[in-house]
Amino acid sequence: MTQFLQGLLRLRRGPWEMVASILIGLGVVMLMQPVLMIAFTYSFIVTLTGTVMFLIVSHFPE
Repeated sequence: MTQFLQGLLRLRRGPWEMVASILIGLGVVMLMQPVLMIAFTYSFIVTLTGTVMFLIVSHFPE
């Protein structure tokens, strides 16, 4: 856990790619769920944020 947090603070690629992937997955789940309209409403923004974040952090050092 501490290595993950240190990787986030040092702007390393691995931990930030994991966060971006989780955001993308969360956005897809929000898009497919039939219960909460508010989750469906923000699903595109969450997915887009995760995708842009993934594109940016793929240039971070290993």
